[in-house]
Amino acid sequence: MRNLAGGDQGKGDMIENQTFRPAQVIGPLGEPLTLESLPKPDTTRWVVRRKAEVVAAVNGGLLTIDEVCERYVLTLEEFASWQRAVDRSGMPGLRVTRTQHYRHLYERQQRY
Repeated sequence: MRNLAGGDQGKGDMIENQTFRPAQVIGPLGEPLTLESLPKPDTTRWVVRRKAEVVAAVNGGLLTIDEVCERYVLTLEEFASWQRAVDRSGMPGLRVTRTQHYRHLYERQQRY
């Protein structure tokens, strides 16, 4: 029987609490994304590709939602809307000019 009162105490807990963070994930266009290749933290112009890259980074475990919101000064609601748009309509759903169109299509699909 192993004594956990010595230097081994908590060793198993430490491993269980560590989260795996990949060095790269696959981006929305099939390219590898790393922390360095993500949009710069001071990004203010959010084109579809950049939004999709950030969503892919979170979905792949490269960053957490909290880290993304802090890094890019986004609200949780704003980032969640990007995730919903990608889930529902893919990258085209992230186009600001098409948001209402895709929302309407999604709501219609839900009714039937």
